[in-house]
Amino acid sequence: MVMKIYLVGGAVRDAQLGRQVTEKDWVVVGATPEQMLAKGYTQVGKDFPVFLHPATKEEYALARTERKSGKGYTGFVCHATPEVTLEQDLQRRDLTINAMAQSADGHIVDPYHGLSDLNKRLLRHVSPAFAEDPLRVFRVARFAARYAHLGFTVAPETITLMQTMAADDELAHLTAERVCKETMRSLTEQHPQVYFQTLEQSHSLVPWFSELTTILPQVNQQLSQAAQYTNDPLILWAVIGAQCPVTHAKALCARLKCANNITELCVLSSRFCHILHHPISPQACLDVFNQCDVWRKHERFLHLLSVVKLTSSTPELQCKQNEKIKQALFAAKELNAQKFIAEGLQGPEIGSAMNHGRLTLIRQHLI
Repeated sequence: MVMKIYLVGGAVRDAQLGRQVTEKDWVVVGATPEQMLAKGYTQVGKDFPVFLHPATKEEYALARTERKSGKGYTGFVCHATPEVTLEQDLQRRDLTINAMAQSADGHIVDPYHGLSDLNKRLLRHVSPAFAEDPLRVFRVARFAARYAHLGFTVAPETITLMQTMAADDELAHLTAERVCKETMRSLTEQHPQVYFQTLEQSHSLVPWFSELTTILPQVNQQLSQAAQYTNDPLILWAVIGAQCPVTHAKALCARLKCANNITELCVLSSRFCHILHHPISPQACLDVFNQCDVWRKHERFLHLLSVVKLTSSTPELQCKQNEKIKQALFAAKELNAQKFIAEGLQGPEIGSAMNHGRLTLIRQHLI
């Protein structure tokens, strides 16, 4: 059997859309692991044979089929032999626009009409096997966010299938890490609010984002506005948190097992954005500084001010207030406890003197 290599997936899709191709994946048909190793490839896949090219280090996967064997996205049995065809390999993929391949001579292999769906601007599942991997619900939502500006929508039959998967409680079997990863990636897209709109449309906000069900219009409006200025997922997740009560912000972050820096900023945004959206007194400003631990983590507080600005209904006025607060922060940070120790103060007296001195400096910048 002759070994054949095809470019597959996102690289083919994005080339057809005229987008920059940043990553290439390859499928090898008619080969064994032993043949790949003999050609200098390095095997890296544990569950199925994936190899790194000896020169480019790009991934080359043997053509394979998969059979569902359990719940979640890991419950699959992989079958990779030289007899597996390219069409069989492409059939296991999620969307038709991701199920195209390109041969060495540039010919597009398109057994599931991905080119037609590209032209129709449709995100459509390849086969009923889509339902075997619940993570695909979140991937489709992310693709919807990525390509919304090009006019892409999710095919009605795919939405229906996603609704069925949600009703069957398939989504609950995913790991928090995978859902969090898809969510944070979606926040880097041009229209991140479409991610949550698609999840709502497919009845998939529960169980992972149940706190957002009653405030989703507000969340999406804020995300849409904020995404015009940043695609930083740290900031945009905090924009979502700013719309929630603190208990809900904490619950969201805990359920998705967000990294500490993401959780901290999200919760701070929930606690303090509504306070910082309004003129603030020097004493209230000092209280916020102390509660946010700005003396040790001032960069985190600067991120909070970014969230405050992005969620403000009066951005110009907010920018002016934020600048005053920054100046007050940096002035107050310069105050050193050694000054009071040298004066003979001890214990609580030092803390009291530091607070008084910081308040004096803050007042100079906020008035």
